[in-house]
This record gives sequence, structure tokens and C-alpha cells, in this order.
Amino acid sequence: MNADTALPVRVVLADDEAMIRAGVRAILAADPGIEVVAEAGDGRAAVELVRAHRPRVALLDIRMPRLDGLAAAAEIRRVAPDTATVMLTTFGEDDHVARALGHGASGFLLKAGDPRELIAGVHAVADGGAYLSPRVARRVIELGAGRLARRPAARDRTAGLTEREREVLALVGAGLSNAEIARRLHLVEGTVKSYLTSIFTRLDVRNRVQAAILAYEAGLVDG
Repeated sequence: MNADTALPVRVVLADDEAMIRAGVRAILAADPGIEVVAEAGDGRAAVELVRAHRPRVALLDIRMPRLDGLAAAAEIRRVAPDTATVMLTTFGEDDHVARALGHGASGFLLKAGDPRELIAGVHAVADGGAYLSPRVARRVIELGAGRLARRPAARDRTAGLTEREREVLALVGAGLSNAEIARRLHLVEGTVKSYLTSIFTRLDVRNRVQAAILAYEAGLVDG
């Protein structure tokens, strides 16, 4: 539940496919800390519902009629800056995901992903953080690796990290999830999360993808 109000996280859900909306709503309904307050079938309606309900989170399909998810997210930031936006994506929308990285979305989740990721992502962005499905992060890095260059400035930024933090950052760059990193380094998952919090703060990055790109530019990831 939202730590500030002890009330459920209020969500507006937007997808032009009714069956997808029903599935996402059912997953979210399983968590008493989340409440879907309204649904939309297109981006324009999503913006209006966010304006009316002022939810903490807007879950937006990237491809929608009238206004796509990226444009809707930009409009929501203008009319309701306290509402965090999370994009619902598929692997067939790689270009859209890459574009969305620069548009301020707080999360990226796969429609066909683990239901637990959906719930975790909503809570993470509601608490002011960012959440990217590890599979989405991995795919974005795969797409961008050929265009990224090793940069001395990136090496300088990561030089102040501890040896363990650099190990964790390198595995983030390789696309591993927190659970996979924990197994690889023989740590508990909570410890990995603590390392990531410290790494994001010290490197001044907002999310996993930005950290992974920096890891690649700093030469911490083979490629």
C-alpha cells in the first residue's frame, strides 16, 4: 500500500484490447494494495480519466488509437504531474520502448510477463521509483549495444564505486534480474536491492536501463 496514505495505490488502466484490460485488472485485483479506479480503450480517454481521478499510476499500452501511449504519457505529465506512467509493451515494440526511455515513463512491463512483475512495478513507481521488467531492460541493451561507445567519462563515473558495486552494475548491464544477480554473487535479493539503490544514487541514474547503458560505456560489460 501507499506508504504516505495507507490507502491502496489508485490506478487508471488503458489498453485498446478488452481482453488485455480484463487480464491486467484481474492480476491487480489480487493485491489489496492496488485499486483500478478507471479503464480506457484509447489514449485520449486515458488522459481524461487521469485528469478526473488523479490516480497515483497510469498503466498505458504503447499502441492505442486516438493517442498512443507515449503521447498520452506526455500529456499526463502535463495535466497530472503526480501521476506516474508505466508502459505496457511487447517484444514486437522494441523501437517504441527505446523511444519511451527519453519520455519520462517510470516503468516498462511486458504484457506476457510474470504477473508478480506487474504488481511489483505498480508499487515501485507509486513509491517514487522506477521499474523495468528485466527482460525489457535486457532487450533494450541488446538493441543499443551496437551503437554504444566506450567513454572515458563513464569510466570516471563508475570509478568511485566499491568492487562489489561494480560487480552488481556489470551484471545489471548484462541484463540479469535481481534474483539472478543474487544467485551469481551468492547474496540475498534484499542485499542486491540495497546495492542498486546505492549505485543509482551515486551514479545519478533513474532506472535499470540507464545504469546498464553506463555499465556498457564504462567497459564493465563485454560487447
